[in-house]
Amino acid sequence: MSDPDILVIGAGAAGIAAARAVLAAGRSVQVLEARDRPGGRAWTDTATLDAPFDLGATWLHQAGENPLTALAAKAEPFDHDAVRRHVCLLDGRRATAAEMAAYDAAYAAFHPRLEAALAAAPPEATAADYAPRGGFWDATVAHWEGPVIAAAPLAAMDLRDFLATQLGGPNLLLPGGIGALLAGLAAGLPIAYGAVAERLRWGEAGGVVAEGGFGRIAARAAIVTLPTAVLAAGGLRFEPALPAGTEQAIHDLPLGLLTKLGLRAAGDDRLDLEPFTGLERHVAREEEEAMTFIAWPFGRDHLMGFVGGGAAWALAEEGEAALADFAFAELRRAYGARADRALRREGVLASHWGTDPFARGAYSYARPGRAMARRMLAAPLAEGRLCFAGEACHPRFAGTVGGAWETGEAAARSALEALP
Repeated sequence: MSDPDILVIGAGAAGIAAARAVLAAGRSVQVLEARDRPGGRAWTDTATLDAPFDLGATWLHQAGENPLTALAAKAEPFDHDAVRRHVCLLDGRRATAAEMAAYDAAYAAFHPRLEAALAAAPPEATAADYAPRGGFWDATVAHWEGPVIAAAPLAAMDLRDFLATQLGGPNLLLPGGIGALLAGLAAGLPIAYGAVAERLRWGEAGGVVAEGGFGRIAARAAIVTLPTAVLAAGGLRFEPALPAGTEQAIHDLPLGLLTKLGLRAAGDDRLDLEPFTGLERHVAREEEEAMTFIAWPFGRDHLMGFVGGGAAWALAEEGEAALADFAFAELRRAYGARADRALRREGVLASHWGTDPFARGAYSYARPGRAMARRMLAAPLAEGRLCFAGEACHPRFAGTVGGAWETGEAAARSALEALP
């Protein structure tokens, strides 16, 4: 590897976007990636289920404003919202139309309730402080909004950041997978794989120096796109130490965990679920251990299962067999022994972001009172010689590949301005 103008650490969405922007500006770049593949927390497995399966990022949210929408045009994006339907279980039976209407009404009241409280809420208010309580469906809504969607309990998250990062549609699925899209966008970039950056010296006016098992590489500026959980754990040492505000921002943006599971059909039984049907159940407590499913995407013969928050962390420690056991136990609530006959126990596919040393979680949330941490982490240091990027840095589209992509481009602009 020759010394480039700009060094990028991490080849996820932010790193790929940054590298492409640097090259488009006519400057040289080198990307260091610890894994043996690009994409970071966007990874498409095509072999295990004989079909593309996104183990990480799955949707292009808010597609009208998502910078990846145009880049995905040839990937035949599909509007999931156009076919989205839900089946919700109550004590092992399907909820009636009247019960589903009550559920929908409870969901419709959730965000307005939080937004109405925003003006008078104290600085360290959490999303749980003003969430509706006591209604039959309130805990189920809180479970969805917390562990399932945000990958963490509402009580752990800053109210203002939670509302600022809410996402709308269209929500696009890519038949070939988002991980595959990013791999294509990374093609041809100067990426060194298996290159774990261990130390970054950035204090001298002449530039930066990264060191690791790959040796030593110098550049005029660096863009760090590693997950905040990796940075907080000391996965990259900075010399000199980062400013107190930047360091605090890293710790104020921990990663929650959403684990994804793929279960393949054993035969022709599709459990009376149409393709893209969501299967969920009523819960009595937000923190209750529960798994939700999306059936047979694109008519394929597998279910997608999701478990988030504390339950996901606990299952990550127990291993893949425990995760599969949990999924089958959830499905037996609706189908009894039929679930064991309809789905295969072998060939289960699961994400492992919680135990992955280069991720340490799925995506970020802001601790109570720390909504400003995203902008603080994204602020360039040393006149642009050191910049951070990634989904945690985006104050609007946090937790998404689109948000990560935009921050990578923004960091590239700041780093380019620092060049002579």
